[in-house]
Amino acid sequence: MSENKLKFKVHSVRTQSSPYSKEDKEESTLETIHYLLVNLRDLPAGISLEVNPRKPKMSTNVGRSLEAAVIEPETDFYINNRGIVISAKAFSFNSANSTVTVDLGNQKDEADAELYGILDGGHTYTAILKKRAAIPPGLDKYVRVEVITNVQNIARLSDARNTSMQVSDIALFNLDEKFEDVRAAIQDQPYADRVAYKDNDSQDIHVSFFLRLLFAFDIIRYPDDASAPVQSFSGKAHVFKCYSEDYQTPFYKSLTPHLPTLTALYDQIELEIPQRYKEYKMAMGGQKPNFGNVRGIERLAKEIPTMLFDNNPQMANRYFKTKLGVLEPNAAADVIIVDYHGPTPMTKENYNMHILFGMNGGMVTDTVINGEIRMRNREVQGIDEEKVWHDAQTQAQSFWKRVNQ
Repeated sequence: MSENKLKFKVHSVRTQSSPYSKEDKEESTLETIHYLLVNLRDLPAGISLEVNPRKPKMSTNVGRSLEAAVIEPETDFYINNRGIVISAKAFSFNSANSTVTVDLGNQKDEADAELYGILDGGHTYTAILKKRAAIPPGLDKYVRVEVITNVQNIARLSDARNTSMQVSDIALFNLDEKFEDVRAAIQDQPYADRVAYKDNDSQDIHVSFFLRLLFAFDIIRYPDDASAPVQSFSGKAHVFKCYSEDYQTPFYKSLTPHLPTLTALYDQIELEIPQRYKEYKMAMGGQKPNFGNVRGIERLAKEIPTMLFDNNPQMANRYFKTKLGVLEPNAAADVIIVDYHGPTPMTKENYNMHILFGMNGGMVTDTVINGEIRMRNREVQGIDEEKVWHDAQTQAQSFWKRVNQ
């Protein structure tokens, strides 16, 4: 194994090319996924975990369970375990000797270190390296390894693969009162009470929004134009990981009090950028500049609203006698009221995008179902909430007792 390339034996390889053609996307942006089945003894050590937003904690129940699974005399590890996901610069397979070569770039280069390595399955990988020597002799155990090349948005992919745990990490961070600098910086702002710091808070602005603003202006990590903080608004887990490592440094201590100014700047850019874009393109000779009219965004803007607001009611109406999806006489009177304050103007051209990307369930204040008000001002009508909560907690305790038996 060289510094940048991993070479190891595999039991089998299956390659899945991108479903998009060269007409849909640039050839250089077509991802490829390679599915490997690897003997635990052949898995190479030293694969970087820097891409993963979470450091493996093997002292937890999950960590101990994984270690036990590695050494138990069963052959279903590759079925029961989710496996390992690796982002790679390049991949090749030698069918003559059943070996693969996985190129992880130059791990001494910060740019490559943030792009290539294990982005999910760090606990599994650590457990295998720690316990595989204790696997019973003569027993072969396998793990699934997914190698993805040409990943276009590593932070977004890492976020997606680690979603089940990242929010809880942020909540625990808040529990330890480590967001106090952020709270202090925005305490006098009109949006201070709208910030969610915990899981399931109903406030409509998540604290990660402010962490992303700080990350975007991190001149320590990004001192020049050689690279840009693109993860700022595509990788919540990566941004939180960096903030949790650096929030006590002199730089972040000096930058955080400026959050109100950074927020105002963000809002101003959101408001002005469409018009500024049109002015710039017209000055450069463009005839009909259309901000946001790029491949993918244009399709998203057309197809997703159609699927949600047209196709869904049509499918539902095949199975229900009452007409759905419209506000008219004899249709189901199902309505929600949303307390939404968009950062940009809402127009007839963009209201779908506000619904899709701006609104969320925590903003719903009132609900009408079949003409009956079921929730008013966020208070559920017609039920004993205390009894519901009590019953839920009782059932939860009963469930966990059964699980732990």
